[in-house]
Amino acid sequence: MEEKKLDINSIIGFVLIAGILLFMLWQNQPTPEELEAQEKAKQEQVESEETEEVKADAIVTSSEDYSVNPNDSTQMANLQTQIGDFAYSASLATDKTETVIENEVLSIKVNHKGGYISEVRLKNFVDYDSVPVYLIKDQNSIFNINFGTADNRILNTQDLVFQPSLTKSGDNQVLSMKLKVSETKFLEYRYELKPNDYMLGFAVQSQGLNNVINGSQGVTLDWKLKGRRQAKSIAYENRYTRLTYQHDGGKVDKLGQMGDDEEDEESVSWLSYRQHFFSSILLTDKPFKTANLKSINLMNDEEIDTLFTKSYAVKIPLELNAGELNESMNMYYGPTDSKTLKQYDRNLEESIPFGWGIFGWINKTLFIPLFGFLSGFLPYGIAIIVMTILVRLVLSPVLYKSYLSQAKMKILKPEITEISEKYKDNAMKKQKETMALYNKAGANPMSGCLPALVQLPVFYALFMFFPTAFELRQKSFLWAEDLSSYDTIAELPFHIPFYGDHVSLFPILASVAIFFYMKMTTGQQMASQPTQEGMPDMGKMMKYMIYFSPLMMLFFFNNYASGLSLYYFVSNLITIGIMLVIKNYILDEDKIHAQIQENKKKPKKQGKFQKRMQDMMEKAEEQKRQQKNK
Repeated sequence: MEEKKLDINSIIGFVLIAGILLFMLWQNQPTPEELEAQEKAKQEQVESEETEEVKADAIVTSSEDYSVNPNDSTQMANLQTQIGDFAYSASLATDKTETVIENEVLSIKVNHKGGYISEVRLKNFVDYDSVPVYLIKDQNSIFNINFGTADNRILNTQDLVFQPSLTKSGDNQVLSMKLKVSETKFLEYRYELKPNDYMLGFAVQSQGLNNVINGSQGVTLDWKLKGRRQAKSIAYENRYTRLTYQHDGGKVDKLGQMGDDEEDEESVSWLSYRQHFFSSILLTDKPFKTANLKSINLMNDEEIDTLFTKSYAVKIPLELNAGELNESMNMYYGPTDSKTLKQYDRNLEESIPFGWGIFGWINKTLFIPLFGFLSGFLPYGIAIIVMTILVRLVLSPVLYKSYLSQAKMKILKPEITEISEKYKDNAMKKQKETMALYNKAGANPMSGCLPALVQLPVFYALFMFFPTAFELRQKSFLWAEDLSSYDTIAELPFHIPFYGDHVSLFPILASVAIFFYMKMTTGQQMASQPTQEGMPDMGKMMKYMIYFSPLMMLFFFNNYASGLSLYYFVSNLITIGIMLVIKNYILDEDKIHAQIQENKKKPKKQGKFQKRMQDMMEKAEEQKRQQKNK
């Protein structure tokens, strides 16, 4: 009975694929020192925010305190002492606290105190619990401008009362929120909402405040937002929740994925608070010269942290022109959908994590258009299956090359074993004769690595495609209620680390399929390897690896998008079928053996690489002989 060995091709191919999964699982795992530093930073931030709140309270009071009788000279004098020139705006306050603007897709509430957006509801979407999707609600977002005044006060617009004016401009709704010094002197937030549009026009401008705002103390825009949970698994959602921004004329970068992160950037043209499938984006017509960007991870324990994913914050110094503000911007509140974002022609689709380099290119040029075409006339689950079939068929020639290489190696195995026995005491000679045999027979032992290398970009591209494909969100297939989230066939009464509190069926099916696939491929590969003395028994290791890979798939994908598990399940089934067809109906070992014998008879010119390798071995052998004779 032949002794089974694990070939180097199997090791390389498996390690490449398994390494990706393990790397992505552990790459952002913080060390104890980093956790301690993060905790300390959070505590310092909390203390700093509390200090700022105390200072702000000492300067200004709540909106209720601003509701005064303008004819009462005592009240007006007290208000003037608190907020100076802007006491006029506070004196106009009414009982109404919010103004609503809405179109077919958005409902937006703007708070009179602070003039900022206090609620954003997406009308066409609900979360995992069938509750309307709110990107902003219950004070999870603050938009503030901090500035100094000529009488040495420090004011924050979030604490001051704005006066609303809602008008129409054609089909557009225009909401003007003015922080007034007088009827002709004011700071204005101007919102403009078009019909059926997720993009909101936004401008910050002032009039007649050149003698009120102290430009030497600086004017700073401060926008904070905590990402609200929208998905079944907050941990999975948090992996794809990230602050992304464009700067320096088109570069797109991101803050840390899982830990806390902070960056100072220049020439920022937009920044996206991405919450997996939904985004809140601030765009500017004229890039901000500088911006301080910060992201704090709020989800450390899925069992405890169940409401918010990350806390985002940005501080942007604003420039005065002749003592006045004039910033033209936009705000996007909507789905993180490639087709929707692309229509604005601002490169916003790059905020979606398609993958870096060639992986992102494959997604954008191949899989996104292909899936969009298929899902246009097929149910989404069927579209995944059809796309999987097409991908496997395209890659089938690579699989054929791999099997052809293994068949040649299997046929040459007795001769290679004979060479190994004959020159077992002379490694250089053995290597030289082995390479000569490969050259004459037209076989290449390294060609088995090609399939793994070719399929790796496709594997990783699809790994990034399915979790970010907005089209799959809340689309059902068979027992899976949502192809963008995990499927559930059983709820567990306890939580298993790295697995979860539920059982998903698609990962189980994918694990079974990959188990049989590996049994077939490793058996074929080991049968083609020569028996060599002194080599460790790799057969036992391979047996462990055959079981380890499906087990890793089972645990890792239990909380991932069921669409991804469906792809791997179907992909492995198709691959097994293609392998059986190639083995039983296409490849003929007798013909291959005859061809190898014919190749041996023909004079074979060595390639440059083979010639160089032979020269190196001969030189090394000569040096060894000379040293032995000394």
